[in-house]
Amino acid sequence: MTEPSTRPDGADSSARASILRALDEVIDPEIRRPVTELGMIERVDASDSPDEPAVVELRLTIVGCPAASRIEADVRRAIEHAIGERPYRLDLGVMTPAQRAAMRDSLRGSGPREIPFGPDSLTRVVAVSSGKGGVGKSTVTANLAASMSADGLAVGIVDADVHGYSIPALMGLTGPDAVGDAGTTVPTRLDDMILPPIAHGVKVISIGMFLGEGDGVVAWRGPMLHRTIEQFLRDVYFGDLDVLLVDLPPGTGDIAISLGQLLPGAEVVVVTTPQPSAADVAVRSGLVARKIGQRVIGVIETMSPAEGPDGARLAVFGEGGGRHVAARLSGEDESAPASASTSVSDLEVPLLAEVPLSIPLREAGDAGRPIVLNDPADPAAVALRAAARAIASRPRGLSGRSVGFRVR
Repeated sequence: MTEPSTRPDGADSSARASILRALDEVIDPEIRRPVTELGMIERVDASDSPDEPAVVELRLTIVGCPAASRIEADVRRAIEHAIGERPYRLDLGVMTPAQRAAMRDSLRGSGPREIPFGPDSLTRVVAVSSGKGGVGKSTVTANLAASMSADGLAVGIVDADVHGYSIPALMGLTGPDAVGDAGTTVPTRLDDMILPPIAHGVKVISIGMFLGEGDGVVAWRGPMLHRTIEQFLRDVYFGDLDVLLVDLPPGTGDIAISLGQLLPGAEVVVVTTPQPSAADVAVRSGLVARKIGQRVIGVIETMSPAEGPDGARLAVFGEGGGRHVAARLSGEDESAPASASTSVSDLEVPLLAEVPLSIPLREAGDAGRPIVLNDPADPAAVALRAAARAIASRPRGLSGRSVGFRVR
């Protein structure tokens, strides 16, 4: 890493120290690390003479860095906060290949690239699955992620539904007015490392972000699908996550099997509607997850009965499907109610939420703003937020995992 230089005569100054302290607070919006830690501050020269301009050299990661304007503005504010009305000059440059390589090595290590969510990872990996399409699985994923992020967790989403990707739109990363939290809606490439765009505090990657206008159809078979998901998990820099949500395609095909091979320790949430036909297929989705070594930790029912304007209960798609799936996966009598707050064993699967039909839920999804943020009092938002907190608060077995310290 490049350390900011001292003054030419080797003497330090209180002005330079103040600038460096202020720059330590400037966070790269994509990588979420201080610019000083990333080696982006090449030089800081400042004497204590009020008439002598301070000089700061900022090196961006790449030419055309999408966050360049924001980083420059944040750096200028930091300098001005440190030295007040004193004159200064900010020189902008770009990292050399060697400097970028040093930064990448500091972020992910210099050894062979591996998937960072293996058995020793402290990141909770939760795959959201469904037996069939059209049950609201991606909407559930987006809202779980946004809710967890709002609660202070570091969250990422891998949109593994390669043929039917919809996460970018649901997270507000598509459309002419979309900007993303870091000022970009597309991934940034740092040589062989990919920085995902961020929306609502969530780092998101999807095949849809790599397709140009009019190229939105993906017609790939198993090997290509496997390589894509592997690349998302290996080459995308998510940083230190508390939770990684994986939006699976419906069914029990190639990607579900690939995920079992790539992330054997993943937990699975099964999404279903109340209809018996959807529930029966959802059960098979959960059983396949178990066969490939994953643990089913809960069921979320969508399109559940809602209360109409006149107070009548509207069970448009019937009711009880989620309870049926939870009971079947638990090997229990489905007449016994399930609850997210119930203490469960490894084989018991709780019903985490029944998400009622909601026009605001659909409208929020179309607008790219999850309903848990857009209309938190809506019954659908309340149910999804409760499910997110139930998942995040579940105890995790850490036996055999590295926890980053040793007892001497």
